[in-house]
Amino acid sequence: MSEPTRESKDTKYRIAETAMALFLEQGYETVTVEAVAEASEVSRRTVFRYFGGKDELPFPDHSGRLRRLESHLNAAGPDEDPVEAVIGGTEASLRDFLQHPQLVFRRYRLTRRVPELRNREIVEHERYVAMTSAFLRGRLAPDAPGFQAMGLAALIDAMHRSALGGWARSEGATDAMAELQAGMAWVRGLTSEFAHPSPVRQMLLATLPDTPEVRRTLTALRDSATELP
Repeated sequence: MSEPTRESKDTKYRIAETAMALFLEQGYETVTVEAVAEASEVSRRTVFRYFGGKDELPFPDHSGRLRRLESHLNAAGPDEDPVEAVIGGTEASLRDFLQHPQLVFRRYRLTRRVPELRNREIVEHERYVAMTSAFLRGRLAPDAPGFQAMGLAALIDAMHRSALGGWARSEGATDAMAELQAGMAWVRGLTSEFAHPSPVRQMLLATLPDTPEVRRTLTALRDSATELP
């Protein structure tokens, strides 16, 4: 599917922003699609050209962002680190969110008031995780544990949601990109640990006589170990 034209995208965003303003002012349940169309100065048919239903109105950007993520992942070369490909796509997604602050701030307030829209938002995140986990399953090493693809996809998405959520909640006061990049550094550390696990520490077992002297020595060793940093 080709990317929409600039005019088409502008119309879609304008309808969404108008709808969210009405939802916040008048209540989600009371505002009709017809009211949104009238306030947006478009026909009801035009609204449904861009949105499948009323619950899609606050999400004009998600389908396009998923298409761009899919293109980004498909463009990853066979020798590219698959985790880095997902991280790169996630950072690009956040940068796109940050370009539309008022839409994100309004949607954050709205989804906290309307459970139906919060559920819709969760579905959108699940689509993202499904795409990235499928990509990782096909690209990680054949001997990678079965849980690794889903675990990494969910973890990267959680970092993204945390950074974006904090930014939306504070209405732009936080540095969302810096927070995401810090989270991605942690993910890289985990994947490095997967690839190069720490050697198992050897244990020394000994049989000692049960005497008062031995008990005092073991107690002293235990107390010393407890005091170590």
